[in-house]
Amino acid sequence: MDFPNRFKDQVALVTGAGSGIGLGISRRFALEGGTVIMADIDRAALETARETIAEAPDKLELSVVDITNEADTRDLMGDTVARHGKLDVVVNCAGIVGPSATNIAEYELSSFREVLDVNLVGSFIVTKYAINAMLQTGYGRILLLASISGKEGNPGMAGYSTSKAGVIGLTKAIGKEYAHTKITINALAPAMISTPLAQSLDPDILRFLTDKIPMSRLGTIDEVEAFACWIVSPEASFSTGAIFDLSGGRATY
Repeated sequence: MDFPNRFKDQVALVTGAGSGIGLGISRRFALEGGTVIMADIDRAALETARETIAEAPDKLELSVVDITNEADTRDLMGDTVARHGKLDVVVNCAGIVGPSATNIAEYELSSFREVLDVNLVGSFIVTKYAINAMLQTGYGRILLLASISGKEGNPGMAGYSTSKAGVIGLTKAIGKEYAHTKITINALAPAMISTPLAQSLDPDILRFLTDKIPMSRLGTIDEVEAFACWIVSPEASFSTGAIFDLSGGRATY
């Protein structure tokens, strides 16, 4: 169910918007009345993604950005405020899985650093400059994409699990830093969701992770976008530094 005017006159920046969860959240936000800056490192993916949101083309802007590049990310936030006068919502969906079905003895250090750079350092950079933009108006919602693997750890995925555990710690720390403001910082920790990222996993790992979900299925992008859009809405005013589970029963604590 969409709420057509929930984000009327609001401006959102969604990273990783070229596909999967980022695309889904961008679509939902636009259909609910907001302007969305769809950001991704892949220009072609963004162009294709925009074509799938035919219902609200006037609500979409595209921006190519590498969230591990501090200057580019800072400039993107600044340019958004310069054009629109504010930045109400930032959702950081950009991320990579890295090696799967790979024990630490075979896990390359370069791969480990790459996963942490995108998933954790990227989250830090996005959050830092989102905060700076939102302080100018005294309001904001920041949502980071963590994962159930950051709580429980997935074997064969040391880089991904570690990076998402870091995102959880980052969310809790920064949420407390700005709890006295009207800027909230939360994270969403899904179990396995049916996305292109999930399909890139080793089949045995994907089966293992699906089997751990009591509902015996993957989550859907529709389910993620619905939950995410509530978290970044004005209604969610008393939650910050929180990790919201979306796990089909896998996480019960």
